[in-house]
Amino acid sequence: MSGVKMTPELVAEHGLTGDEYNTVLSIMGREPNITELGIFSVMWSEHCSYKSSRFWLKTLPTTGPQVIQGPGENAGVVDIGEGQAAVFKIESHNHPSYIEPYQGAATGVGGILRDVFTMGARPIANLNALRFGDPGNAKTRHLVDGVVAGIGGYGNCIGVPTVAGEVNFHPAYNGNCLVNAMTVGLADSDNIFYSKASGIGNPVVYVGSKTGRDGIHGATMASAEFSDQTEEKRPTVQVGDPFTEKLLLEACLELMSTDAIVSIQDMGAAGLTSSSVEMADKGGVGIRLDLDKVPMREEGMTPYELMLSESQERMLMVLKPGREDEARAIFEKWELDFAVIGEVTTSGNLELFWYGETVGDIPVKPLVEASPMYERPWEPTPAQAEIDPDSLPDAGKMTNCLKDILSSPDMCSRRWIWEQYDHLIRGETLQIPGGDAAVVRIPETSKALATTVDCTPRYCLADPEQGGRQAVAECWRNMVATGAKPLALTNNMNFGNPERPKIMGQFVGAIKGMAAAAKTLDFPVVSGNVSLYNETEGKAILPTPVIGGVGLLKDHTKMATLAFKAEDETILLLGESKGWVGQSIFLREIHGREEGAPPPVDLEAEARNGALVLDLIDKGLVTACHDLSDGGLAVGLAEMAMAGNIGATVAEQSDETPAHAFFFGEDQARYVVTSTQADAVIHLAEQAGVPVQVIGRTGGEALTLTPEDTISLELLRHAHEDWLPAYMSGEEAAEQ
Repeated sequence: MSGVKMTPELVAEHGLTGDEYNTVLSIMGREPNITELGIFSVMWSEHCSYKSSRFWLKTLPTTGPQVIQGPGENAGVVDIGEGQAAVFKIESHNHPSYIEPYQGAATGVGGILRDVFTMGARPIANLNALRFGDPGNAKTRHLVDGVVAGIGGYGNCIGVPTVAGEVNFHPAYNGNCLVNAMTVGLADSDNIFYSKASGIGNPVVYVGSKTGRDGIHGATMASAEFSDQTEEKRPTVQVGDPFTEKLLLEACLELMSTDAIVSIQDMGAAGLTSSSVEMADKGGVGIRLDLDKVPMREEGMTPYELMLSESQERMLMVLKPGREDEARAIFEKWELDFAVIGEVTTSGNLELFWYGETVGDIPVKPLVEASPMYERPWEPTPAQAEIDPDSLPDAGKMTNCLKDILSSPDMCSRRWIWEQYDHLIRGETLQIPGGDAAVVRIPETSKALATTVDCTPRYCLADPEQGGRQAVAECWRNMVATGAKPLALTNNMNFGNPERPKIMGQFVGAIKGMAAAAKTLDFPVVSGNVSLYNETEGKAILPTPVIGGVGLLKDHTKMATLAFKAEDETILLLGESKGWVGQSIFLREIHGREEGAPPPVDLEAEARNGALVLDLIDKGLVTACHDLSDGGLAVGLAEMAMAGNIGATVAEQSDETPAHAFFFGEDQARYVVTSTQADAVIHLAEQAGVPVQVIGRTGGEALTLTPEDTISLELLRHAHEDWLPAYMSGEEAAEQ
């Protein structure tokens, strides 16, 4: 392929614009060969270069006393005390999962696991955030089935519990589902591994699986819109093997227990290209690779294919000199390939050889530094009007509305999904899926980590800045509701085509909102991922900036859960309730309207109310705690009642708002707590300046919203639990 003629068509096929190709020519001082063109193509793809988003990502707060490593490495790292660190990141595998849902989702899990254990951390928890199209769309059920099976298949086999996640359905995702995977790991804070290559003459080592032709052009494909020819892209989807990844995990951690590794990088998007280029660039060195020494799975592979393959379960390392045999023995014990394929050089170039012949020679620094960065034009999203709850027609009995909401695709139980995941493996999961956040105990300590993923895309579409604020605030609240102090976040920015000013405006607004929330809540961004061009035939997804968070419980015995614990306990509502119905689930599911301004997010109130909740949990003054979000107070109470199998009676409601706004309004910064010491809770709330209201008591086998409006927990549970299994089995009853 070295004799392939460069043409404008070939350049365009590699995703480079004319101006970008001219920059390539100026860097090289000559025309690139096909292998070099492929390298520029993937390194300058949206997926790898963040060329449309870097300008704005730099505005996010990324530091704090708890931050050991912020953005720029494989994963973020935060200090959790006693010489330990939490390592975590979220990444997308959207396009591959739409093309081939099982392998797309499975390799998404595999890739994010490698990002975490590359840093020297043992993965302790997986999470995911999934978005699918209209349940009535012909492909939706197939995608749900394949994606869930792929996540469960990979995570279960490798032995890492899948502990939390979220799933939404909306027609905007009909042609482009979203699969965001997050992993949290545990490491010694003084033994974190980085990707900066160093040591001239040090050996460059390839470990893991052999390289095949799967995933070639995967990064480029992930940086383009879909057409209706997605089947043709199937060869760009990687194929995963969780059993091999388990071996790779153990072998890497075993070698990491020695001092043999100088630097390490997983081969994710763009494979051998990105790993070698990133290691060389961070170290300010060159790297020579003898590509004929790369372990190959297929006959007749070319340098171009070897550099661009995204075969899974592979790592690139720089070792200390003379440690090759020690490392080889470990990887061969784990039945993995091990090959010395190059060395660190003084050249500053990525030098590629094929049986002694030069097949690539690219200066690394300009390859990285001249990577395009665009300040794309953007336009703000027009503000929508606030909706007066008094203007809505009578919706009938509140319990009928509640039943309808709980049985809707977005609000029904996800049990059918999470029961396919092993959420208890390793034996440290303290809160399983279904609560506000998952909680995983840290072995041999009193500590535990809380973790969750959150986003409300309908808010982000209506007002990207408020939606960005709300995604961060809800993630923060969900961890606070368990008693955990939030430490840091990772983000997955899923948007449409950034070349359209409207879409770029959504991205900019979301970043501004996220930055404000992260700063006010002392919740810095330590890692993340951007997935753009999530469109099919020009139709974009909803703006979906998913926030993944990690928080710390210093004493896991104080952990709070949402389940009602006993009869005759006082139910209190913390936070201000105005009855905000714009963009609410109630407005959409009961009135069929997706409109209005979303609820405003008062960040000072979020911080103040959250601090109170953490204090109440720490003092043992509350027996249950649940933050309020989708569906408002009625849904929150129903979830608490169903979790504890104990009913409740609401005795007090607002005189200032109509019943539907009181029960289903989605005002932010609110929590429901139960207590046997209500006076103490009220006293502390008043001291903290947090609105507090006694709204009822626990007890019985029904949820009573008003004296004339009661529904049994059994009926609620059936409504909540039955929709998804019926839908996935194709039963008519599931049709909405």
